[in-house]
Amino acid sequence: MLELDSITSGYGDARVIQDFSCTAEAGRITALMGRNGMGKTTLLKTVMGLLPITSGQILLDSAPLERLNPHERSRQGLGYVPQGREVFENFTVAENLRLAALGSSLDHLDMLPQIYDWFPILKERLDQKAGTFSGGQQQILAIARALITRPKILLLDEPTEGIQPSIVRDISLQLSRIAKETGLTILLVEQNVDMVKTMADDIAFIENGKMMEKCLLEDLGPDDALLHRYLSI
Repeated sequence: MLELDSITSGYGDARVIQDFSCTAEAGRITALMGRNGMGKTTLLKTVMGLLPITSGQILLDSAPLERLNPHERSRQGLGYVPQGREVFENFTVAENLRLAALGSSLDHLDMLPQIYDWFPILKERLDQKAGTFSGGQQQILAIARALITRPKILLLDEPTEGIQPSIVRDISLQLSRIAKETGLTILLVEQNVDMVKTMADDIAFIENGKMMEKCLLEDLGPDDALLHRYLSI
């Protein structure tokens, strides 16, 4: 379980996340939603250690993470797929996956058969450079690269950005299956309502860097009232 307790963070003197508290329950998919500029990406970067925390606590299975460097947080069980994917474009699929394992433990290479079972296209294109992939294929590779480290928590930042709807649905369904099969916890930042409704168990809403409300997917309210409140312009 990931617990964010009264987190404040930002860029220099600019506070973006303010006294934010939320929980991503073990084995569940939590979607963090809000308008552009509300602090969603900043929050994930803070959790991963890419931005400093000013106050508060980040707990993974009750163990504090806020004093750890990003690579140490990864080894504690955080997997991160950043906005824009950031695969190594000049490296092949096999090289991208091997590098991810090398960054954690080469023992994780024994995850490769499972990765190929989940994402057959990667096995088919092992020797193809990632830069020749479509946006959707690169996203699949970025997700696989995070999963090969056997994370307890997968942080996903805007995974549908620039991807055609059919691939978005395929990725959503596959991630849902993986979570159910493995007990993986997912914290998803996303504005694509269809993906959230396909995947999420819980939805948390952020506004101006503050936690506003959290509900079960089925409790969104008549006519998706909460979505309109926190996503409409």
